Amino acid sequence: MARQAVLTLLLLLAGTVLPGGSTVVNSCSSTAERLCDFLCDCSNCSDENQCGYMRGSAVLGTPFTCDFEEGDCGWQDVSTSTYRWVRGWASLATWGTGPHSDHTVGTDLGWFMVTVYPPAKTTATAWLRSPVMREAATTCEIRAWYHLSGSGLNQTERPVLHLAVAYRDEVVGLWQSPEHGGEGWHQLVAYPGRIAEQFQLIFSLTQPPTCGAELALDDIVFRNCGLPEPGQQVCRAEESQCGRGSCLARHRFCDGTDDCGDGSDENATQCKSFTPCSFEQNLCDWEAEVGQPAWERNTSLNLGTAYGIPTRDHSSNSRAGFFLHVGSASAVGAGGTARLSSPTFQATNSCSLVLYCHLHGSDTSSLSISYVTSSTKHLVRERTGDLGSCWVRERVDFNVTGSFKVLIEGVAGSAGTVAIDDLILSPGCKREQEKPLTTLPSRAGASPCAAEEVACDSGGCIGAELACDFAETCADGSDEKRCGATTFEAGAGGWHDVSVGQLRWGVQRGTESADTVLAGAFLALQAGEGQMLAAAKARTPLLGPSGPACAMEMSYRIHSGPQGFLTVSVVDHTTGTTHLAWHTQGHGSMAWGHVHIPLGERTRPFQVELLGLVDLQGSASAAVDNVTFVQCHIDVVPPGAAELSCNFERGMCGWYPDQSSNFKWVRSTGQGQGSDHTTGSGYFLAADPSAPWSRGQRAQLITYRQEPTAAPRCLSFWYRLAGPQIGTLNLKLRLEGAEETVLWTQRGTQGSVWHRGRATLPATGRRWYRVAFEALRDGFLGDMALDDLALTAGPCGAELSCSFEADACGLVASGQHTWLRQSNGTGTTAGPPADHTTGTAAGHYMVVSTGRGSLPAGHVAALTSQPYQPSAPAQCLAFWYQLSARTPGSLGVFVEQSGVRRKVMGMSAMEGDAWHRGHVTVWPDGDWQVIFEAVGAGGDHGYIALDDLHVSDGACPEPGSCDFERDMCGWSSPSDPRLHSFAWGWKSGVLLAKYPGPEQDHTLGTRNGRYVHFDTSVLGPGGTTARLESQHLPAAADSCLRFWYHMDIPEHLSCGELRVMLHSTAGQRTVWSVAGHRSRGWQGGVVPVRSTSEFQIIFELTTRRWPMEGTVALDDIVYSAGGGCHSSLEVPVEEKSSSSFVAEVVLGLLLAIIILALVAAGGWYWLKRQGLASGMPAESNAPQGFDNITFRDDKVIISPVPKEGDED
Repeated sequence: MARQAVLTLLLLLAGTVLPGGSTVVNSCSSTAERLCDFLCDCSNCSDENQCGYMRGSAVLGTPFTCDFEEGDCGWQDVSTSTYRWVRGWASLATWGTGPHSDHTVGTDLGWFMVTVYPPAKTTATAWLRSPVMREAATTCEIRAWYHLSGSGLNQTERPVLHLAVAYRDEVVGLWQSPEHGGEGWHQLVAYPGRIAEQFQLIFSLTQPPTCGAELALDDIVFRNCGLPEPGQQVCRAEESQCGRGSCLARHRFCDGTDDCGDGSDENATQCKSFTPCSFEQNLCDWEAEVGQPAWERNTSLNLGTAYGIPTRDHSSNSRAGFFLHVGSASAVGAGGTARLSSPTFQATNSCSLVLYCHLHGSDTSSLSISYVTSSTKHLVRERTGDLGSCWVRERVDFNVTGSFKVLIEGVAGSAGTVAIDDLILSPGCKREQEKPLTTLPSRAGASPCAAEEVACDSGGCIGAELACDFAETCADGSDEKRCGATTFEAGAGGWHDVSVGQLRWGVQRGTESADTVLAGAFLALQAGEGQMLAAAKARTPLLGPSGPACAMEMSYRIHSGPQGFLTVSVVDHTTGTTHLAWHTQGHGSMAWGHVHIPLGERTRPFQVELLGLVDLQGSASAAVDNVTFVQCHIDVVPPGAAELSCNFERGMCGWYPDQSSNFKWVRSTGQGQGSDHTTGSGYFLAADPSAPWSRGQRAQLITYRQEPTAAPRCLSFWYRLAGPQIGTLNLKLRLEGAEETVLWTQRGTQGSVWHRGRATLPATGRRWYRVAFEALRDGFLGDMALDDLALTAGPCGAELSCSFEADACGLVASGQHTWLRQSNGTGTTAGPPADHTTGTAAGHYMVVSTGRGSLPAGHVAALTSQPYQPSAPAQCLAFWYQLSARTPGSLGVFVEQSGVRRKVMGMSAMEGDAWHRGHVTVWPDGDWQVIFEAVGAGGDHGYIALDDLHVSDGACPEPGSCDFERDMCGWSSPSDPRLHSFAWGWKSGVLLAKYPGPEQDHTLGTRNGRYVHFDTSVLGPGGTTARLESQHLPAAADSCLRFWYHMDIPEHLSCGELRVMLHSTAGQRTVWSVAGHRSRGWQGGVVPVRSTSEFQIIFELTTRRWPMEGTVALDDIVYSAGGGCHSSLEVPVEEKSSSSFVAEVVLGLLLAIIILALVAAGGWYWLKRQGLASGMPAESNAPQGFDNITFRDDKVIISPVPKEGDED
């Protein structure tokens, strides 16, 4: 009854709208019957828009695709509750609770369909329905990408995604999500088969109670779904013509499938001599052998909706149609053989059998077709593995000199089903009338091994998990002989073809006339019997587990145009993912080679998948040979595995990149993002989140398994985090038998500059361990880099830069009332709502509660650093602090060296609830420590918090001032991802293709000098501003801001401006701005600053439209508190909003045009009077100086900017 209710609901959702459908934008008045039929009838293909697909995807470059970037493509939510589908996009602010990027563009700017408002206590389903589509060809293939995330994925009852097709008066399932699968984007592939009428597709997600999962859907692509276009074609010798005029191979006539699209290849008159059996009434003349298991006749309606069960028959594409099946749920269990035999046929050389098989749910299921003569079985064709939820055409020819029977055997693997339908015998299969008739060989005896065991060739049984685990367990090693490592001389070596199309993989022997690149036998692409136009696919048996150094080596040959390719992927059944490991494309000529393909560390089970596509009708070909697996056993340790110190000049030392993600660390020499740290021209490791088809959440660089260590050691390394939107770099310790811990972390851009990081690896006792660098893809513009790793004895000592994200960096709390490291999201003590480092509630800081119940009046809580070693005559200690609004107590900062302690800073009140920066210049004469002391004031509540400690060489600059040579001096870009604001970079004048900027800084005037910069080309839909903010500064009555800026923005692409703004509790106001232009070098700016309350200075780049291209840089920012700007010629400016500024610019331009016209007329008159016929002399090159912005009478006046090509 429940199944019938669901069917009724689906019909209500789909069938009632079939006559109408969604609005289709059609600009050429094509008839309704030709809309959404996967054929472009209009010259601009506008008849194929809003069809559940658009005419194409500009990003993916594929036709008949919905990537949801421009809209919903006509898909409609038809849910019956608040649980529903909406079009949405990813958000870095909600990292971990949904897709962190879409699938199309791979960033947080892309769109997809996503389910929202899941039910709390009841099971519910969200329905998504397509517009009406007209017809689908036999070859139709639907691909889409889906992303499951949320807390409910590890529950027993998982959310299930279904794809169904609604036509006529029923809804037929096409595909459903597997029972296992991790987070991330997964691809679904569905084959609807021939549909000769209008239909609709329906996605549905059923959510169990309290599951809380979220599903996103993206990149729905329809391939080969249009019928062959009518028109007379010239057919080849092996082809015949369809009624529509297209050509079709003769062996595809009368095969039970409407390949022509008009039924002419299945004409009853020409097919009357064929002998079909659809099992709709009975088994015809076929005989199912009694026993367990046995072939059983049934329908999808009766069998239910379990994962491996066919969702419809082949004959009528209906849930009510009959077929034969053998499942794994019989009394014998998985592994038993069901047998179906034909009548006895006469000797023949022209008998062929076409059938449709369905193998799904298990990688160990098999179907074999043999013929039997004199009780001897001769295998003709075998299919093994999971072919997907579809009916696949298979055809075999029999050339037999005596009478014979056809024998079809099915073996259903665990949780799998094998089914067959539409057995069609050709006219050459003639019944034998004379006696004696052929008898079948006796059924093989029961296997001596249990269900979860496999037999050795030499006798005996081993556990199934020990087969193909890269270690010989059987005495004769037979458990590792058919696992994919082979020369193909003795057969396929364990590789099995799982193709569903008109190409397949098969073992083939080279001939003398053939190309001799691959000698002897090899695995080659051959013509297949399937009805789809898909690439050929072959897989190994289930392998593993494998060790980190595991790789596959093979020889290959390909001769194809650019549409042809070969790929090797790893199918991981634990996570339900397929990762590309290697690929090559055709180039028109013969290409060959021997390749080493890293497979990496994998848990069992996984399979290696070989995919190939060429056009066999030409001279194209592709083949592989000499497959071996090297260093794959889980205990194999390669030489140098313990070598953690590495400069990557000669290899990876004891580190390896994790292969289970398509976002990877790559050994590189630069490619425009900068040089290495070792020599300036060598190798380093890079992880680029914007690399093509990087869709994984993390890239990991991992050590091999390391021996226990009894003493702590220090791992130092050089890292780079560059780009306007880059994510997080973590260093983690993985101790066996324990949760992994973060030893060090850094997030957000640190500039195109190498920084040193250090972390202490603790003693591990008797436990083995691993160390891993992890690049999170929680930012999409920029790159991360690692170089010069060094492991030394002993702990690292005081950390020069500490964000408290990983730990307390060795700071020790003392006193009865202690400092705590916490985040606002998980902490138990009152503290700031967000930390300073990340700007989020998840970020960590140090805090002490100063309420009377925690820290009574006069009591002290101290926080003491590890000793810092002097590295320069002067060192700058900088930190960020926050005091609660009411009676926070006081914070004292002390420096202790040589046993002498002195107070260097103190504060007891703070304006607002923002983080403030403190800094102290230390003149060391030996090791020194800093002590932070919080003193209670006896209030009800209160806290004092610290974050982002940093020690650098040289004296501290004045607040708000920076030459950017050593660091950013407290200037930073907002880290809150909800602001959709990009970060300014920090670099030197060395040319970087990926991060352009001036070739010299302003401070030193050299390539090695540093400045901050921003490339405006990234501004667009994801963020239209880039902000650089100062620390909070005290109220100013008459202060001055001086700075130097460099612009290189072509005038025709200038649609934005650089602003200086003051932000305080009174609001935000613009005090200076300039439109984008080419500044011809560094230009100076001077801005008087006045604020009645505490404030921040903000440099903001913004654009009003897109795209905008060019770079802007800033250097030598000097903020002078008091004294004003009277030393320069400028007078104070009027503070104004951007709208008033725009209005004045427009009026100014109008006045300028009038004045220029008058000046031109006067100049022409004067020239005429003087009799000068030559042009005006060119201006001399002016030295660098203040730009064309001056301040007069409290107004901003913008002088005309020299045009591109004019001399300065």
